[in-house]
Amino acid sequence: MSLRDFWIALQFMTRLPTPRVVESRPDDLARASPWFPAAGLGIGACRALIARIFQSAAPWIVARAVVVAWIWITGALHLDGLGDVADAFGAAHGKPERFIAVLGDPHAGSFAVVAISLQIAAKLVLLAELATGPTGWALLLIPAWARLGTLVWSKMLVSLKPGLGASVSNRAGWNVIAGWSVVLAIGALAGAVPSLLAIALIPAVAVYWQWRLGGITGDCHGASIEVTETLLLAACVLG
Repeated sequence: MSLRDFWIALQFMTRLPTPRVVESRPDDLARASPWFPAAGLGIGACRALIARIFQSAAPWIVARAVVVAWIWITGALHLDGLGDVADAFGAAHGKPERFIAVLGDPHAGSFAVVAISLQIAAKLVLLAELATGPTGWALLLIPAWARLGTLVWSKMLVSLKPGLGASVSNRAGWNVIAGWSVVLAIGALAGAVPSLLAIALIPAVAVYWQWRLGGITGDCHGASIEVTETLLLAACVLG
């Protein structure tokens, strides 16, 4: 887990400015995968900062600012995966092979538009509710928990397409996953206890994809990150 690998992880997961990485290697992204939760912490820190800047404004203004920053920082990377998965589910009619075929279509259909719109609306409402209480720890930790999920899902599930999932499973060991889990759990106990739901939610997502598809793809990773973030936000609001 070198600093170079951290910058690569941050470049993949965000649009934040980073030092330029030279001498690119084919396995760079896989080598950087243990840093994915750290990239999540970077995203969370930016969100917490935005919320802090707008703290004197009305909750809906705070929520809107955080959501806009969230989408910009991630480059809508995972929202794109959510949209692709929604289109695939809408057209698959229960056939896994049809699901994989539709994922390869670069066009966004009506299912994608609806899913992305509902996801943004859900985050906006939940963040507006969360803005009335202590938000810092929740905003910091939730993106990290969701990106820890990618490491767990890659270990638990077969990759249905060549790409990130297959390579990550060989790089991020259970020791790395356990280490990050302890770090994030300590952070949760410090100020965002409901986010500990991630400990059960992340494996549940893996069980769902195993039951539904028998494996996972890169788009499924993106969709799972989005859904995990929203459910953890809901847990923090309701908790």
